[in-house]
Amino acid sequence: MKITQIELFQAELPYSGGTYLLSGGRTYTSFDASIVRVTCDDGTQGWGESTPFGSTWIASHARGVRAGIEEIAPHLLGRDPRQCDRINDAMDEALTGHNHAKTAIDVACWDAFGKSVGLPVAELLGGSTGVGMAQMSSIHAGDPEEMRARIADHRARGYRSHSIKIGASEEEGGPSLDAERIAASLADFRPGEFFLVDVNNGLLPESVLRMLQLLPSGLDFTLEAPCATWRETMSLRKRCPYPIIIDELGVEDADIAFAAAGDVADGIGLKISKAGGLTRGRRHRDIARANGLTVSVQDTVGSEIAFAGIVHLGATVPPRMLRSVLNCADMVTLKTAEFDAVGKDGLVRPPAAPGLGITVDEKVLGAPISTWAL
Repeated sequence: MKITQIELFQAELPYSGGTYLLSGGRTYTSFDASIVRVTCDDGTQGWGESTPFGSTWIASHARGVRAGIEEIAPHLLGRDPRQCDRINDAMDEALTGHNHAKTAIDVACWDAFGKSVGLPVAELLGGSTGVGMAQMSSIHAGDPEEMRARIADHRARGYRSHSIKIGASEEEGGPSLDAERIAASLADFRPGEFFLVDVNNGLLPESVLRMLQLLPSGLDFTLEAPCATWRETMSLRKRCPYPIIIDELGVEDADIAFAAAGDVADGIGLKISKAGGLTRGRRHRDIARANGLTVSVQDTVGSEIAFAGIVHLGATVPPRMLRSVLNCADMVTLKTAEFDAVGKDGLVRPPAAPGLGITVDEKVLGAPISTWAL
């Protein structure tokens, strides 16, 4: 089984909530998706996606994804997509770094692998636990009561986990506004729910500590990505009464190992495109498991193709470690594929179909913008 063709598609994914606001005044209204189709000599095809969260979240951007794929794709023609580690070695030999550019190809290879042997990707990644997974919402920063209302809407649709964004500047209201956002978001807390308070590396330790002092007692949440550097995060760690989750700082395998060895965090936000795909995401999962770190499986954003990768990897995380999976497809209005993963109970399970279990709508994608073939 050999790769004979790689096609690259581009799609614009409008944000379903209008304008997404992050710490530092960062705003997003749509997301630029790069989607790859890998075709093999026996006719098997695999799909993958990489959709960066703009160009100001981490060192990644959509045009960089496509430029990276242009560098990588010619080196993969004639290779067996089922040898996922060897595919990643070849990508690393062709291009140093740029994990976001490698993600779509890596996921497409796993999809093709699963189809070639008639198994869902989750089974190839170690086996599904068979346990339904809680969906995570993504609640952008805003007026406290408006954030509370958006959480209520997601709760009514079956979501049991919520990532709420904070990180107000002093001019916007600073620690006081962020404390109000957290209190309002958790005001209707239900048993069994999980809340991530996500700063997206947007605050200094001093600001976080001021904010925490303004919170009412008894709130149950974890603090994600509070600061932009390891030093700041480690400084806050010594004085923070809440569990800390790393996200933007945890890009490479060594980052997860460093966080565990230094007791810098209690868990990780495992984003597939940030890690570089399912092959590297699987390693992050295993490092976290070996060190007792909790995991939320996510991606920066994306359509149903990206969501499928999240669900399959999430299904392999032991339930006691897994907090939730992000339904990124619910964050955008363009539907790129059919993917049946959400049950009537609101919990997510991977379908039994081989590969990712998706049916891509090629009419939505249109013609490829680039093609490489033997």
